[in-house]
Amino acid sequence: MEATQGHSARDTVRLALIVGALGVVFGDIGTSPIYTLQTVFNPDDPHPVPVSVDNVFGVVSLIFWSVMIIVTVTYVVLAMRADNDGEGGVMALITLLRRSGAQRHRKVAAALAALGIFGAALFFGDSMITPAISVLSAVEGLKIVEPSLAEAVVPITAVIIVALFLVQRRGTAAVGRVFGPVMIAWFLTIGVLGVAGITRHPAILKALSPTYALSFLFGHFGIAFFALAAVVLSVTGAEALYADMGHFGRRAISRGWLFLVLPALVLSYFGQGALVLDDEANISGPFFLLAPGWARLPLVLLATAATVIAAQAVITGAYSVTSQAAQLGYLPRLRVTHTSEKEVGQIYVPWINWLLLVSVLTLVFAFRSSAALAYAYGMAVTGTITITTLLYFYIARQRWRTPLWLLIPGGALLLSVDLLFVAANLTKLLHGAWLPLLIAITAFTVMTTWQKGRAIVTEARRRTEGSLNEFIQQLRAKAASIAKVPGTAVFLNRGNQTAPLAMRANVEHNHVRHEHVLIISVETLPVPRLRDEERIEVDPLGYEDDGIFFVSMRFGYAETQDLQAVLRLLDPATTEGRLDLENASYFLSKIELRRGLQPTMATWRKRLFIATSYITADAAEHFGLPRDRTVIMGSHIEV
Repeated sequence: MEATQGHSARDTVRLALIVGALGVVFGDIGTSPIYTLQTVFNPDDPHPVPVSVDNVFGVVSLIFWSVMIIVTVTYVVLAMRADNDGEGGVMALITLLRRSGAQRHRKVAAALAALGIFGAALFFGDSMITPAISVLSAVEGLKIVEPSLAEAVVPITAVIIVALFLVQRRGTAAVGRVFGPVMIAWFLTIGVLGVAGITRHPAILKALSPTYALSFLFGHFGIAFFALAAVVLSVTGAEALYADMGHFGRRAISRGWLFLVLPALVLSYFGQGALVLDDEANISGPFFLLAPGWARLPLVLLATAATVIAAQAVITGAYSVTSQAAQLGYLPRLRVTHTSEKEVGQIYVPWINWLLLVSVLTLVFAFRSSAALAYAYGMAVTGTITITTLLYFYIARQRWRTPLWLLIPGGALLLSVDLLFVAANLTKLLHGAWLPLLIAITAFTVMTTWQKGRAIVTEARRRTEGSLNEFIQQLRAKAASIAKVPGTAVFLNRGNQTAPLAMRANVEHNHVRHEHVLIISVETLPVPRLRDEERIEVDPLGYEDDGIFFVSMRFGYAETQDLQAVLRLLDPATTEGRLDLENASYFLSKIELRRGLQPTMATWRKRLFIATSYITADAAEHFGLPRDRTVIMGSHIEV
């Protein structure tokens, strides 16, 4: 009986994970049928694909096999096996690269890590374009229901997007409970509508054969090559399957994809293909025209809900990528609000939220249609997919020692497909594909500049602060002239090699120190989370009678860095007795950056680094320090 109940409980948990994954992970790729086929045959495309029986069969087959190769094989079967303690995504791949290439092939690993950072930068472009194209494409269904509403599409889209970003601060915990059921209803609906479309022309199912895709690609290469720039829209959101693996697990995502999402998408694409074969006029909106007249308005409303969920997923992803990049030293520390006490991954980053809102609204008013935005969308997607594939095969060789006889053919096949899509999207460079590249180059420049500038500042601080051991010895030698006051002082520092500037200033100018002194260094490890026993390490710095200790704190990159909570884990036996942490004073060193004459970086990069530093979140708030017991002492450093 107990065993049966245990199995039942586990099955319930697994089902809940699958439903949750359906609501968060598949929103982007699940709404691609709204605009993919319509974009392929768009007559206003700079490289239009003529509507004909052969072309429709070829395009539908090409979409099917693109989804199978890129999503099912590259992501579900392969990439999701490369996890960093359960976490996925480009940042996880960069971490695995650091580990795998630490000893050998350092230059190759460093170059691939930089490529990975560019992939993360491309995701920022994706997070700006996805909400715009998704919501626009759904609201455009109003034009099918009532053509006179065409002029209202952009304003309605803008209102929905503003509302979406305004509720971000409340978190997705409450809304998330309805995401899964809505998306289940969505996939069932598009699957049923697809079946209805297929019944008009059952012969469309022949397109399941790869021969149609290959004959279209190689027999009509001049047309098919340009069509790939729109076909790639069928795999947008594939990276979300990998990036959100840490939240739901590989098994839940794989099952959700194979048993519901993939069949629903295939049925929808084939149903739309059959509809176009039935009447070329249907190409103006094949997705919505699959529904009978009475059901089109409800379908528009359901599509709008689904695209809002798709936008929500990518916005949340942007928060996560930003937070992880900051933890790994590629971006300044930003203010992060955790919106759920139960789910660590549910965060809100105000600065990123408002940046995305302005960017998305700008795209909506500038492009004004999903078809125009589609040219920009594909470039971000294909770039990210190609980089993920490349990094995966390098890790497969270095980490798992996959034999070359298997690696080379497999890698060549998948990368050839990815690069073919990239090349096709480059033909849209002047028609919008430049946009995600510009966003990615900008984000990449900011991240690499911050990483380099941070290293320069760290070295300058090391010289200014001086040796910690020598400073401790000076304190002992001058003990008689330095007053010792009761209580505990906590100084934040970057390591145990140098003395905290705030502590040095307190001793040299005020000639005073506290009875107990904790010098804390916070280290972010390239793993998502740590156990409490791995969290903290105490070093008496050579003396066990002076009340001065160095405390090394470790956090995973997905964790909240709450110093007070970790300090409560200290064993009194390691700190010469119990500390008065409830009344402890916290000292921070505030650094003012100035542009120096040393050729550490190009002048424009120095200016960029200093400008970027202004958005750094307040350290006291970031580390959860009490405002009324935190003292900030300033100094300046030249870069």
